[in-house]
Amino acid sequence: MSQTGSRVIVLTGAASGLGRLLTERFLASGDRVAGLDIDDAALNRLSQSWGTSFHPYPVDVADPDAIERVFAALQQDLGRVDILINNAGVVAGKYFLEHTREDIERTFAINTLSHFHTARAVLPGMIAQGRGHIVTIASAGGLAATSRLSAYSSSKFAAIGFDDALRIELKKLGHPIDTTLVAPFYVNTGMFEGVKTRFPWLLPILDPEYVADRIHRAIEKRQRRLIMPRFVYLVYPLRLLPVGIYDWLADFFGVTRTMDDFRGRG
Repeated sequence: MSQTGSRVIVLTGAASGLGRLLTERFLASGDRVAGLDIDDAALNRLSQSWGTSFHPYPVDVADPDAIERVFAALQQDLGRVDILINNAGVVAGKYFLEHTREDIERTFAINTLSHFHTARAVLPGMIAQGRGHIVTIASAGGLAATSRLSAYSSSKFAAIGFDDALRIELKKLGHPIDTTLVAPFYVNTGMFEGVKTRFPWLLPILDPEYVADRIHRAIEKRQRRLIMPRFVYLVYPLRLLPVGIYDWLADFFGVTRTMDDFRGRG
């Protein structure tokens, strides 16, 4: 069972990138973290340095049955879940017709459908204890799509819709569960290696440490929405423009060419 006075954080994609950085911040805050990741070896290495407050759970979040088994195990081990952070994500970075069926299905399974399965696993307990917090790590690509991101952006649009629907439904039903949506521009974790930006002072490639700090602070403040950088908020009013003008502006600001030199993690 969880220790008195410490929160239990469940975080997917915990072994690398933002997931690893967020885990470090929650552990430093005195929380216990159940880290989920497909990379068993990386989880074990991190577990040795992070100590007994970190609980590694190897799992492929593209597999709903595996999610169900892992959440049954971690809730047996740790008791309640206070905060769920759906952070795991993948990107193929291909033109639409280059995507295989496996590319498309796995992108949606991890970036979107896993959010449904993990939330279904924890929400009954959160409702019973009268508190909880579900965090959706989406992307600015879920607000404005571009070339070579058809599967990724579509999956992130869906994740943003999931957060909207969940927030409204929980409020309507009177459940005091917090939700936070996070939608950053490209983050320099290696996942988007090779991406570029035309105006770095408006749309910078974001530093992972900075992004992790901002996300951690937003969760602590129970902030409903975090979009980075602030320039991305302009997507909302720009959507009201005629499509031709919107597309021209996206091209002018270089958004349509950000993925031209994409390499990813390889």
